[in-house]
Amino acid sequence: MFEGRHAAALLNRTAGQMQSAGLAGLALLMTSLAARAQSQDAFGVLPRDLTPMGMFMSADIVVKAVMIGLILASVLTWTILLAKVYELWVVSQSLARAQGALAAARSLPEAAKRARAESSHVALLIGAVDGELERSSDLRDIDGIKERIAARFERIEAAVGRMMMRATGILATIGATAPFVGLFGAVWGIMNSFIGIEKLHTTNLAVVAPGIAEALLATAIGLAAAIPAVVIYNALARAITHYCALFANASVEILTLVSRDLRQRPAVVQPGSVEWRAPAAVPAE
Repeated sequence: MFEGRHAAALLNRTAGQMQSAGLAGLALLMTSLAARAQSQDAFGVLPRDLTPMGMFMSADIVVKAVMIGLILASVLTWTILLAKVYELWVVSQSLARAQGALAAARSLPEAAKRARAESSHVALLIGAVDGELERSSDLRDIDGIKERIAARFERIEAAVGRMMMRATGILATIGATAPFVGLFGAVWGIMNSFIGIEKLHTTNLAVVAPGIAEALLATAIGLAAAIPAVVIYNALARAITHYCALFANASVEILTLVSRDLRQRPAVVQPGSVEWRAPAAVPAE
C-alpha cells in the first residue's frame, strides 16, 4: 500500500513537471512566432521582386536616373552605328564609281562631269582645281600650280575626314564615362543598403539584398552601354581611315590628270579664259 502511494505521488510530480515544461515551451514558441511576424512586417516594405524591372521600379530616384541615362546612352550608341554604317556604305560606293571614271579618263574634263555627279567629295576636289586654274593666269609654272592644288587637296581631305568622324566622339564619351556613371549608381544603392541596416538594426540578408541588387544592376547597365560604344568606335574609326585613304587616292588621280592637262595647254592664257579641253596640237609660229 505504501508503495502504491509513492508511485502515485511520483506520477503526479512527473505530470506537473511535464505540464510546466509544456507551458514554457508553448510560451517560447509563441514568442518566436511573434518575433518572426514582427520581422516580416518590418521587411514587408522592402522590395521582393528582384527581376530587373522590379528592381528598377523599387530603386531610389537617383539610381533610376542613372539607369535611364545609361539606357538612353546605349540607344544612342546603336543609333549612331546604324547611321554611320549607312553613310559609309553610300559614300564608299559613290567614291568607287567616281574613281572608276577618273581612272578611265585621259584628261580631267573628260571625267569631271561624271565624277562630280557620282561623289560630292570628289566634286570638292574638282572645284578646288577649277578655282586654282582660274586664279592662275600663267600656266608655265606647272610645278607651282600643282603645289598649290596639292595644298588645297590636303585641306579638303582633312575636312572630309572630320566630316566623316562626326558623332563618333559621342561614342568615345559614352565608352569612357558609362562605367563610372554605373559605378556611381552602385555606390548609391549600397549606401541605401547600409541605411536600411541602420534603421532596422539587423544584418539580415533580406535588408541588404535589394539595395545590393539595384547597385549591381546599375553597374551592369553601365558596362552594357560602355563596351559596345568602345567596340563600335574602334570599328568606325578603322572604316573611316580606310575611306580617307581611298579618297586620298582619288585626289592623287585628279592631280595626275591636272598635270597631264597642263602640259598639253598653251603656255599663256588670259585670266578667266581657262578652257578645260586642251587643243590636240599647238600650231607652230
